[in-house]
Amino acid sequence: MDQFESNNYPLFANFLNKLAKDLTKFYYLKLNKTFKVSNKLKGKGYDPVTTSDKAFEKFIRREIKKKFPTHQIIGEEFGYKKSRSNFTWVIDPIDGTRSFVIGNPTWSNLISLNFKGYPILGLANFPALKKYYLNYTDKVAYIFHNGKRKKLSVNKDAKFKNVKVSAAFHGWLSLDKQKKIPKILKLMQFPCTDALSYSHLCEGKVDSVIQCSNKIWDIHPLIPIIRASGGIITTWNNKNAVEAGNVLVSSNKSIHNKLLKLLKPVA
Repeated sequence: MDQFESNNYPLFANFLNKLAKDLTKFYYLKLNKTFKVSNKLKGKGYDPVTTSDKAFEKFIRREIKKKFPTHQIIGEEFGYKKSRSNFTWVIDPIDGTRSFVIGNPTWSNLISLNFKGYPILGLANFPALKKYYLNYTDKVAYIFHNGKRKKLSVNKDAKFKNVKVSAAFHGWLSLDKQKKIPKILKLMQFPCTDALSYSHLCEGKVDSVIQCSNKIWDIHPLIPIIRASGGIITTWNNKNAVEAGNVLVSSNKSIHNKLLKLLKPVA
């Protein structure tokens, strides 16, 4: 298969729809209890991983393998399962592990399906909030909450003078670099809660999200949802966000271009 055929969207989207519900059930049945935390950086910083991260990833891998045994899988905790398939699943079992550790409900399960390296479907599932975000095609995405489905759409009419920016650098951007973008710092008036901030942009609640040092499992699952909701996503130097790293998302091109210009000194 040289190109992804649009009539295949329902097969994979329906799988992710069911998986979102199963993951939430799995959390409340098996993982909503005491867990162990370790630090991946071992004293050279703080990057927590929990026993729940690993349990979630094992569950997701098992479900994918049952349905699509030949597909490749990349996961944050258990690495790369290679094959000759054009399809690759990218997994962040818990995006926002710091939030998970302290009981903040904004953490999520992130999963993307990539075709030849490009994300075509994405799921952002929030078990503690009992909602999830999922695109069904390259132009249609939904939020599922309380048994109801609502189509996602960014705020295309947002103006830069009133722009709502959700941003955080999590210690990844040095103070010296931050001093080079004072106008960006001034615009950072809304909290950044990892995948939930991108999801809020898709609902039209914020107009831009700025983050740095993303890994592919942090951002690939969100790319299809953002684009299907009408959003624009690039790196800070206006490259394809599939590269991950420093990412900018906006609700329209006018806002995006203005923010790219302000980020240029550190892009």
